[in-house]
Amino acid sequence: MTFTRTLAVAAVTAVVSLGVSPIAHAGDATKPGSEPCATQQEHVTKAQDALAHVTEVFSHQKTKVERLQEALAAATTPEEQAKLQARLDKALAKKQHTKKAKVAQQQRLAKAQERLDACLAGQTA
Repeated sequence: MTFTRTLAVAAVTAVVSLGVSPIAHAGDATKPGSEPCATQQEHVTKAQDALAHVTEVFSHQKTKVERLQEALAAATTPEEQAKLQARLDKALAKKQHTKKAKVAQQQRLAKAQERLDACLAGQTA
């Protein structure tokens, strides 16, 4: 992401230093976001990508908790059990936090989809 940002800054700097303004030469039809509801579609796409990421993290946390529970069941010494229990408690807290983040992202996606649907309905009406 840093590389992409650096590359974008370099491209903009090169365009500005040459004195060429792509905004001045671009027609309305070629501007990004000139289509109706483009902003809402961007928001839906972004929310879907974020939900996919959160779902992946939640899945990882879930398997980590399961592995720690199995290791705790197999632990023999009290010291080992205490150490694994502490790790399990921490993993459960992270899993709970990630679960809440997943629910919140699902709600964000639903709201973004509602806004897109309303915009599209307004375009056809």
